[in-house]
Amino acid sequence: MSTPLHVVLGASGGIGSSVVQELARRGHRARAVQRRPASGLPSGVPTLAADLATAEGARAACADATVVYHCVQPPYHRWPREFPPLTEAVIDGAAAAGAKLVFADNLYLYEPVDGPVSERTPRRPTSRKGSVRKAMADRLLEAHGTGRLNVTIGQASDYYGPGGTNSVIGAVVLPAVLRGRTVNWPGRLDVPHALHYLPDIAAALVTLGERDDADGRTFILPAAPAPTPRHFIEQVAAAAGRRARMRGVTKPLLRLAGLSDPAARELVDIWYQFSRPWTVDDGLYRRTFGPVETAAPDEAVAATVAWHRAHTATAG
Repeated sequence: MSTPLHVVLGASGGIGSSVVQELARRGHRARAVQRRPASGLPSGVPTLAADLATAEGARAACADATVVYHCVQPPYHRWPREFPPLTEAVIDGAAAAGAKLVFADNLYLYEPVDGPVSERTPRRPTSRKGSVRKAMADRLLEAHGTGRLNVTIGQASDYYGPGGTNSVIGAVVLPAVLRGRTVNWPGRLDVPHALHYLPDIAAALVTLGERDDADGRTFILPAAPAPTPRHFIEQVAAAAGRRARMRGVTKPLLRLAGLSDPAARELVDIWYQFSRPWTVDDGLYRRTFGPVETAAPDEAVAATVAWHRAHTATAG
């Protein structure tokens, strides 16, 4: 019997590249798939460039896989048009290979609630992107239910960490702090906001890929206790040796910024996550897979700042 092959789709992104690194750390045979060549992946991991939005590209990417990690996504503002057919192509590619599919999801499909979000929270999204996410999650679990392939879903909130640039932390907080500028945080600064650290996300997703008892189920992935944005930005500034400067951006101002900035415009759609406490209950994952130790926040922030500083210097 050949050694199981773990295939990571979207290996150049923050979550995908972290999953590749975690697979290498655990000694799994892996293949890293991205649309175009990327740097920063572990040496010795084969790479493949493929257009995953096409059936042919997805099948080629997933060929011979035992487990496929779906970590790829279109640009934020193109989700409604591009994300569902891309995911359908991935389902087809993984099923053709006879592989298990692990989907890296977020929390948008849940309705706004008072208290922590859990897997029991009603799946009644109030945003356009939440509706897209729910439709894809439903489709994935339907494919599992019909026996087409085994599927498991891991969900995370906003993330940060080495390699994480396509998130509010990587795109808004880190660049502003490192340049000595004011962080324009969308929403309130003094309510808890759940954050997931990329290596913690990767470790949990790989566990979902390894464990049969994850199949057909959805799990909110382990995270450290939710900080307030103010506290988190102060941590980032301290690690960077900078003064913490920040302001909370109101919804009308964010809407105004969205006239010229697609990313800002999209944040208005999920304003409820930034205008009220946004925390998670990861107890189901911990009860199912045993005790999990997430990274210490100070160490995670320091590693994140070091990565962003090095790559900002390289880009400059």
